[in-house]
Amino acid sequence: MINLPLTITFKTSGVTTSVLVPPVVAFFISFFCASGGVSGAFLLLPFQVSILKFTTPAVSATNHLYNVFAIPFGVYRYWKEKRFFYPLTLIITLGTFPGVILGYFLRVSFFKELAKFKLLVGLVLLVIGLRLIQDLLFPKKETTFSSESPTVLTFNWKTLEFVYSKQTFKVSTFLISLIAFVIGIIGGIYGIGGGALMAPILLAFFHLPPYVFAGATLFGTCLTSVLGVIIFTFGGHNPDWFLGFLFGLGGAAGLYLGARIQKFMPQKLIKFILVILIFFISLRYIFS
Repeated sequence: MINLPLTITFKTSGVTTSVLVPPVVAFFISFFCASGGVSGAFLLLPFQVSILKFTTPAVSATNHLYNVFAIPFGVYRYWKEKRFFYPLTLIITLGTFPGVILGYFLRVSFFKELAKFKLLVGLVLLVIGLRLIQDLLFPKKETTFSSESPTVLTFNWKTLEFVYSKQTFKVSTFLISLIAFVIGIIGGIYGIGGGALMAPILLAFFHLPPYVFAGATLFGTCLTSVLGVIIFTFGGHNPDWFLGFLFGLGGAAGLYLGARIQKFMPQKLIKFILVILIFFISLRYIFS
């Protein structure tokens, strides 16, 4: 075994590693994920489970804690650049919030067995990844970045319609909220808050540009992760606070910088990054 500097054993999780490893790993994961409106928690979880051998339900709580510490810095960057779309944020949050609560009870009961847990996550990510590949092979008109904020035409419980980069987008408010609810359940089980699933779905199935939804999915993930930490803690599955803080420290820097450079990245590149990340994890989980 390689002796790393500053190696310690974290009390809650029992993980033994260098205090430098969590922030460095979280930084690189979050930096590449931030452009797609994803915190990187869905990649951080398998790192904790497979590499750090943190396999109890508390690992989901720690993953939620990472989001709580890291995401506000990415959201702040999008808000500062006036790229924080409030209507979409509200729709996503209202859907995922109750789903996370249900997801917790499923995580500590039916999906307490890790094999079932991994298989569910792998299959969900595989479906999303296949849809993104279809979009890459048969591309439609790509949306270019615009420094102007989206102009809302219609916003009610049925429809959200807005103009961005001289294109008009119209989506079902109710359908997105319903999908967000289901994703919230899965996110509650997985310990990711749901944004890692919501972002690629908005891109692949609703064809919304990441320049519009990135801040919204990150914010929704942060709020639901706060709820996730509370639920897991009161349920007796306390997160590893110090480990979560170290992950959050690296994630905060990665999300801030990643959000800052997103506007310079073409939509196809963002989609390609999401495909690589999703397939890597989904196949690993399914075959394990």
